[in-house]
Amino acid sequence: MERESVRKSSSLVLGRKQSLLSFFLKQIGCSPLFPVSALQQLQQQRMANSTLSTLLFFFFLFLSAAGSIGVNYGRVANDLPTAVKVVELLKSQGIDRVKLYDTDPSVLHALADSGIKVVVALPNELLNAVARRPSQAYYWVQKNVAAYHPATQIQAIAVGNEVFVSPLNITPYLVPAMANVHAALVKYKLDDAIKVSSPLALTALQSSYPSSAGAFRSDLVEPVIKPMLNFFRRTGSYLMVNAYPFFAYEGNSDVISLDYALFRPNAGVVDAGSGLRYTSLFDAQVDAVFAAMSALKYDDLKLVVTETGWPSKGDEKETGASAANAAAYNGNLVRRVMSGQGTPLRPKAELDVYLFALFNENKKPGPTSERNYGLFYPSEEKVYNIPLTAEAVKKEGGKPEERDAGAGTVSTSSSGQTWCVANGKAGEEKLQAALDYACGEGGADCRQIQPGANCYDPNTVEAHASYAFNSYYQKKGRGIGTCDFQGAGTVVTQLPKFGKCTLPTGDSD
Repeated sequence: MERESVRKSSSLVLGRKQSLLSFFLKQIGCSPLFPVSALQQLQQQRMANSTLSTLLFFFFLFLSAAGSIGVNYGRVANDLPTAVKVVELLKSQGIDRVKLYDTDPSVLHALADSGIKVVVALPNELLNAVARRPSQAYYWVQKNVAAYHPATQIQAIAVGNEVFVSPLNITPYLVPAMANVHAALVKYKLDDAIKVSSPLALTALQSSYPSSAGAFRSDLVEPVIKPMLNFFRRTGSYLMVNAYPFFAYEGNSDVISLDYALFRPNAGVVDAGSGLRYTSLFDAQVDAVFAAMSALKYDDLKLVVTETGWPSKGDEKETGASAANAAAYNGNLVRRVMSGQGTPLRPKAELDVYLFALFNENKKPGPTSERNYGLFYPSEEKVYNIPLTAEAVKKEGGKPEERDAGAGTVSTSSSGQTWCVANGKAGEEKLQAALDYACGEGGADCRQIQPGANCYDPNTVEAHASYAFNSYYQKKGRGIGTCDFQGAGTVVTQLPKFGKCTLPTGDSD
């Protein structure tokens, strides 16, 4: 069951590893190109042995320097491709990690021999039974894990999902259920290969601002959090966390900068407690969890972000939900993870992140945003274009912190186009300022909104701003960030009309 009812506050392929190792070995003379004497060979070998140790250290350090990107494959929809086609899609995009919300046999069979690493889930509804009866845990592991591994590369089991906010009142069963599942893995000799954890929502924190003040809820610390962290330490597992900067921005857009939420260049926020400067809300949220773990003396545990994302569409009151913002958030997040940098509090920590989600899911309940987190439409067409692998990030030549926020493009809708229009909620003063910029310094073609021209009527700031914004947006190739205008603009996928005026596309500008 995906994201409960409460709203939640690169790896390189083996071939590349081998080619890089071959390169390093050649650099130290392990494969001499010219004949040498026995003495020279001995001298070379001694030098090579010393240099090889050093280079191998840096070689493997290089291989593990970056984090990893995976994707959540939810299926709350009635129009998705078959599991076989989904696996083909994942492989075509270079996605080698996927997180599921169940153990559907068709999906696990399709993932067999694909080379894709898999996280499966034991649903909240089974926690009670699995916690109370070890035999139930053995049966579940045998049927849903052991039966598929190792052909299907299951690497972790998510026991429950955001259990603390579940209406089922199953918090007391969480740690016993995890312990029984782990014991079943031991029985089947799978405990080294497969780890057990449980995704937490940020609502498990009592405080998260500033990040240095991060602390778990006092009512959870002794009965659940400490036993759970002890379990992770004992079994070599890690904490799973679901983090959504979108929700924090949506509810506080008057005080949180959109650039700060989307990893765009910004002045940053200094944590008064630690003195560390944060330039992204995501890092601040992750470090709040790290700080909460540190307060309980669990600095040694790893953290994996098992869900994060940004909706490409939302209801009128869902501030910030747009395709451009979703592309900026997810694209810059991938670039940031692949840069190999940790967080301000844990600068050496590798970040493993699972984007939410693979597809837009048309049967999910709740606001419009809940059905529009996908990277892909059910047709397998991209909702927007972003890099998803280290190779793709390297090819485009940008790190998250350095990349121009205007780079990249939003994929068109089924009609083939996107347009930029004024956000009426921004207010006339803000729209007018953005209109002046677009028609002036921005270089938009505003001739058609002059008195007597085709698009002068309706003579409103919103209509004129929409024409100017769209002209600028189309001329800039519909690039990410080119329809922001400091919150005055928004991307739409349906052809907009103002009176008799239809906004042009890039093809007709």
